[in-house]
Amino acid sequence: MEPVMLRPIGWIQSDFAEKFGIPRQSGLVEELTARVVLEPEYRNPDAFRGLEGFSHLWLIWEFSQARRERWSPTVRPPRLGGNVRMGVFATRSPFRPNPIGLSCVGLREIQWEAPDGPALVVAGADLMDGTPIFDIKPYVPYADCRPEASGGFAQQPAGAVLAVEIPPELLERVPEEKRAALRGVLAQDPRPRYQDDPERVYGLSFGGMEVKFRVEGARLAVVALEGPKV
Repeated sequence: MEPVMLRPIGWIQSDFAEKFGIPRQSGLVEELTARVVLEPEYRNPDAFRGLEGFSHLWLIWEFSQARRERWSPTVRPPRLGGNVRMGVFATRSPFRPNPIGLSCVGLREIQWEAPDGPALVVAGADLMDGTPIFDIKPYVPYADCRPEASGGFAQQPAGAVLAVEIPPELLERVPEEKRAALRGVLAQDPRPRYQDDPERVYGLSFGGMEVKFRVEGARLAVVALEGPKV
């Protein structure tokens, strides 16, 4: 079988400089916004004609930070505590034969006149900043929505949403337009599923800031925020 070469058509601009803290699935934090920026040769407005009529898109992208020389037929899904192996094709693990990801995102805006446009502003993306984008396809409700579908071991959302506490003096350091997104990210509990140490301080890189927090039970408390005041 001859190898198939995929060439990125663009990349994502998001608030996540690192993998830690990125929502585990797309759409979990709708307040999160990101931009899809195309390579210059794909910035032809004709390629976007008709896209404004769709509310959601599929992004096909690369797990660019999860490349491996070899693949494993089984992986340890975080929602199962990292202690149970499942078949890689029964999971959305980044460690796959081909590191390809698929995300459903909301289309907020087409920036026709942007210097790097046309560019797309999307909501609910679960991608790290700089992630290569291979393709963009419209979400078609009559074909893509399957209310009767079975979700296997992922039938229900993993874990409970945490109550997030951010002291007012720290919240002021966060741009107002990013506050709801930050709360949503923290509420999803960014920690690995197997970690539950109430004394441990975790660090999350978000929007150029380093957010320090602790988790005790169902409560997440931000204890420090490092970065320039904006």
